[in-house]
Amino acid sequence: MDINKAFTYPFEDKQWISKLGMGAIIGLIPILNFAWTGYMVGLLRNVSNGEAEPLPNWDNIEKKFMDGLILAAAGLVYGLPILILICLPMSMLIASGMLSGDSNLQDLSQITGVIGGALSFLLVCGFLIYGLFLTIAYPAILVIFAREGTFAACFKFREAINLISRNSGPFFTAWGISILAGLVVGFVASGVTAMLGWIPCLGWIVALIVSVGTTVYTMVVYAHLFGQFSALAARN
Repeated sequence: MDINKAFTYPFEDKQWISKLGMGAIIGLIPILNFAWTGYMVGLLRNVSNGEAEPLPNWDNIEKKFMDGLILAAAGLVYGLPILILICLPMSMLIASGMLSGDSNLQDLSQITGVIGGALSFLLVCGFLIYGLFLTIAYPAILVIFAREGTFAACFKFREAINLISRNSGPFFTAWGISILAGLVVGFVASGVTAMLGWIPCLGWIVALIVSVGTTVYTMVVYAHLFGQFSALAARN
């Protein structure tokens, strides 16, 4: 994998300012920002196909919007286990609070509270495990979706696992570099925006531009890394 290329390629496109600038604006608009997610899919697809300038143009925005909408709908499905995990301990704690007002049900209230607290602890552990699973599985699912473009492609777990296991070296290289890049760029951006925040008006505007710009940059690096992974996996 060409790691350096993932960080430098956006600036090799003569229209990178307009392309990424448009993406930043669209990414800030609710609902329409689904098109930005679709743009990332198109970028990944272009890298996988070996396009010389992989940053897509902002034509066919309907296609980009639908790709992003499909991924958002799949994200809601993946979020259901989290919703269920939240509701169970919360209901126990609420029931404990309601029962505590009745002196005849103090023991039951305490038991319910203990169970709710234990479930809350397990909830945190479950979040960590499930979050790690999604962080690892999502790029493979994104690669499969970029190839097929269907809602069903977002749930091909066996194919995603096979994709990772057969190409574990490139996959975890891309995964690790993308996380490290996000942390480093985010840390630098936070420092810059904190300093700019002391400057009224103009500083706040520049800080917002820096924050949005660095977010866009880390996302296009992420898409390029896994586009490279997709190309390597297709050859294996």
